[in-house]
Amino acid sequence: MSPNDPRTAEQPMPWRRTPRRSRLRRRFVAGAVAVLAASAGVGVLAPSAGAAPTVDIRVNAGTSLGTVPSSGTGLNTGVGDDHMGTAKVSSLMKAAGVRQLRYPGGSGADVYHWKTHTMDDGYRNPSNTDFDHFMATAKKVGARPIVTANYGSGTPQEAADWVKYANVTKGYGVKYWEIGNEVYGNGYYGDGKGWETDKHADKSPREYAKNLVAYAKAMKAVDPKVKIGAVLTTPGGWPDKEKAPGDSADWNNTVLSIAGSSIDFAIVHWYPGGTTTDDLLKTPSRIAGVTSSLRSLIAQYAGSRAASVEIAVTENGAVGSPAQTSQAAALFAPDTYMTWFEQGATHVDWWNLHNGTDQAPTTVNGQIDYQDGGILSAGTCAGGKCEPARDTPFPIYWGIRSLTALAKPGDTMVKASSGNASVAVHAVRSNNGALNVMLINKSPQNAAPVSLSYAGYTPAAGAVTTVSYAQGDTALTTTKRGTAAAQTLPPYSITTLQLKPAPGTAGPAKPTPAPTPTAAAPVVSGTTGTRAQGEIGARVDGTTPNSTSGDLASTGASTTVTYSAVGGLLVIAAGGTLLLRGRRHRALHRK
Repeated sequence: MSPNDPRTAEQPMPWRRTPRRSRLRRRFVAGAVAVLAASAGVGVLAPSAGAAPTVDIRVNAGTSLGTVPSSGTGLNTGVGDDHMGTAKVSSLMKAAGVRQLRYPGGSGADVYHWKTHTMDDGYRNPSNTDFDHFMATAKKVGARPIVTANYGSGTPQEAADWVKYANVTKGYGVKYWEIGNEVYGNGYYGDGKGWETDKHADKSPREYAKNLVAYAKAMKAVDPKVKIGAVLTTPGGWPDKEKAPGDSADWNNTVLSIAGSSIDFAIVHWYPGGTTTDDLLKTPSRIAGVTSSLRSLIAQYAGSRAASVEIAVTENGAVGSPAQTSQAAALFAPDTYMTWFEQGATHVDWWNLHNGTDQAPTTVNGQIDYQDGGILSAGTCAGGKCEPARDTPFPIYWGIRSLTALAKPGDTMVKASSGNASVAVHAVRSNNGALNVMLINKSPQNAAPVSLSYAGYTPAAGAVTTVSYAQGDTALTTTKRGTAAAQTLPPYSITTLQLKPAPGTAGPAKPTPAPTPTAAAPVVSGTTGTRAQGEIGARVDGTTPNSTSGDLASTGASTTVTYSAVGGLLVIAAGGTLLLRGRRHRALHRK
């Protein structure tokens, strides 16, 4: 797809450049247990003139949305990141509850040779980021690895050898293996100028599927317990539904029709973008439609195995939106992770640990945003201004870390609803009988009074423990505040209520699973503005087009889902995001 393609002609993309080359990427009846606010000395007051209306929050602790996956909160790492395994960085990841680490990078994975720890052009990566060092880091963090085998310039034998080294020689027990990164970005669609390296003479989805089967056979011959993932285009994002000349089907249908019986998980990437922060914060509402579409495809081609085929979102982020490191992104992250988990995804990996930027910082709702896709500062400078010191946590880090106050792997996610899309809610019932409720106020200016009611659970009376993160904070704050029935949420904040059951009430009960939808929610193509972003640890040539923006669906309010038509390196998630994969290693990594 070229920059002049009519699908991307509404708004020219502000292309970013790397040295000598351009790159790109992308409610229910509440059984009413009204906990009296008066018992804590705090009443639920009628709003005074001019005050914000109270938002009705309902939590049905008796209806399960599934369990928090064991891999929990995931994160991308790259072989070019020489700070990946430092004591400080490992400690920060562990404290943030990171349970999965993806390696060796995004598009860099399709030019990485694990035996020599080099890229396809001979570039030698930092010695402290090779596979053994990565596994040592994962062990320190307490995270499971997910590895991307080199499809672009590798072979089934190279991948099988990696499995043998990892699981037979070293006994690491690496279970999840992706075959390639964003292979559909190899130039097969559009104008032939892709961002993903693919040295196969035939770059069609048929060829990828055929080779995917070969990779799966070779790797499982070494270790039958490994799980193999197939790269799919995200429903609603370019090039979803595209057919190249002579093809009878699009990428997903072609790949799954050939390899559906050989895979264990389906891979998509989620960069919903948005031209405004309000756009970005609405995007989790699209996730139900994306997963429904994927499940429909898997059921069509995986037959009796369909229920066991997992959905892995191995890249997920705010790249392509106005806010990447500031407060809006911090609110977006936990909302997005939890929505994917509630919809059944078993892996969600944020992009990126460190990323760096060559764009000057901007001001978003009064806060500096460094336009960096990482959760920790890479210490880079652009436009005459520099990021905070290396490894300083951005607000986005604290947004992700907020999840540690809400859930642990194995906890049960339960149904919750909000009467206003400006306040998002997620609720989790722990195995010890506690109920945690996360409330996200998406208004940058206004506090939000909320009134909470519960079904299937009776919270203890009195002030409750809250864990919060608000604008300007540099840590999570734990305090006693409000009651289980009434809270006032600061502007642009994340507040998690940690509730205990009232004395004499029933102990932990197993919630009833929510009914499974019988039909897929429609995926309606729209557009979402995005911008390019550099990646640490990848070296891939290619350019890709931009995307434009349209209206977004309201959070949880409709079954109609709007997605962006993403061009170029994207095709990621219901919306798409453009992400530049490939970077000036030395310029960034030596900082």
